[in-house]
Amino acid sequence: MEVSNEPISSLCFNSGNENVIYVSTGKEVKCFDVHMLSENSWKPLESYNYNKEEINQVTCNSKSSFLASADDGGEIKIIDIRQQCVFKTLRNGHTSICSSVQFIPWRPWEVITGGLDTKLITWDFSKGRPSKIVDLGLPDMSSASKAGQCFNPAFVHSIKVPDVDMLDKLGKICVVARGDGVIDVIDMESELASIRPKSSTKSRTGIHSASKCSLPAEGGVADEYGRKWFHLDYSIGGHTAAASCVAFSLFGERGKFLVSGGNDKLVKVWDCSRCLDPGQTGNNELLHLNINLSKKVNWLCTTPAESDNLVVCDTTKVVKVYTVS
Repeated sequence: MEVSNEPISSLCFNSGNENVIYVSTGKEVKCFDVHMLSENSWKPLESYNYNKEEINQVTCNSKSSFLASADDGGEIKIIDIRQQCVFKTLRNGHTSICSSVQFIPWRPWEVITGGLDTKLITWDFSKGRPSKIVDLGLPDMSSASKAGQCFNPAFVHSIKVPDVDMLDKLGKICVVARGDGVIDVIDMESELASIRPKSSTKSRTGIHSASKCSLPAEGGVADEYGRKWFHLDYSIGGHTAAASCVAFSLFGERGKFLVSGGNDKLVKVWDCSRCLDPGQTGNNELLHLNINLSKKVNWLCTTPAESDNLVVCDTTKVVKVYTVS
């Protein structure tokens, strides 16, 4: 498909019709039906030109009603697919590039975004404002004090939330791949619950400000506000350079494993069930598998197959396929 003269930064399928794909290129999102394409015709079904800066990620919600596009200016456009127009623009949250965006399946009017300002933000996109801001760059949010941990800033490179059919096993969590090599596993409901009892405070302009998170609890144990947080870092076999991507396993028992890739040329397969219940096991048993590559990892995904179920794209021109069991 000759989609554009500019690089393609992201693509996603329409959740309800996987013949339809959304492709971001430059500041534009194009929609195609792959069954309607021919070798001499690449005409898109729709084209959305709403972002002011280059788009980094595009994603579709589970009901195929909204599309989110996150850009270099730190803005996120929420596009109404059925009405073919901008529903909301999410701004004044990120102060730098917004690198990743995900809809939250169990909260139909919320998205979570991460950026190169080290911020993780939950938004109520029906109102167009942030409901929770976590700054991973604060000194007490970092694991960098631990010996051997990468000292790069805690930029958010990738965010994943589980599919609806994984929630019974995993709970309502969010996983974050960070620039300092740490993978954060966050219980989102306890994070959000920690701000509910507190009344919103008014800023100088009279606008209700989003609550900001402080100290994470170590080892997945709830802190005084009920928050739960777990770091997969160097001290338990984690990445020694920036973590670039993260995905849940679709093979076998869906969501059992968490797969991360990084600039340390490593792919790590974590046992998610042990991460979420660390009291039952030692930290050394969290890492299920380590895969060595020759180059940095750009992206990875899993498939539902019993074999050839992990696909890895690194900085070479060759796509690698592995079997994880």
